[in-house]
Amino acid sequence: MSSADSGYEGFTAEERAAMKEHAQERKKAARRASREEKAAEALRDVLQKISEMPDSDRIMAERVHAVITATAPDLAPRLWYGMPAYALDGKVVCFFQAAAKFKARYATLGFNDPAKLDDGPMWATAFALTEVTPEVEERIAALLKRAVG
Repeated sequence: MSSADSGYEGFTAEERAAMKEHAQERKKAARRASREEKAAEALRDVLQKISEMPDSDRIMAERVHAVITATAPDLAPRLWYGMPAYALDGKVVCFFQAAAKFKARYATLGFNDPAKLDDGPMWATAFALTEVTPEVEERIAALLKRAVG
């Protein structure tokens, strides 16, 4: 059966060549950008994502972002699965998941494996957030100090 008979012809040689060229251009552009430019772009992406959240999530995400950047300035903001996240040496340490993302009852502050929160044979790696009060900010700061300590 020829491709004309099947109804699907796939990409032409020219289309495949164009896709390869585009991929090469993206790789070159990625190499050209300095580390500072990449970091600035990642921060802009995080702030943009936060600004697009519904008010209740946005207000909490702004406060969480402020606490994280003040407490752990070595963590680099970036998007991770469409969520604001903060990485150390390229590995996501913590992230903010808006309640609206999965239509949940509460937002979540989560920590990944690089976070040093170990406490015996079992410990929490995610925390529900319904409001970010000064007391919650203090708890987040303490967790961050342990996580990156």
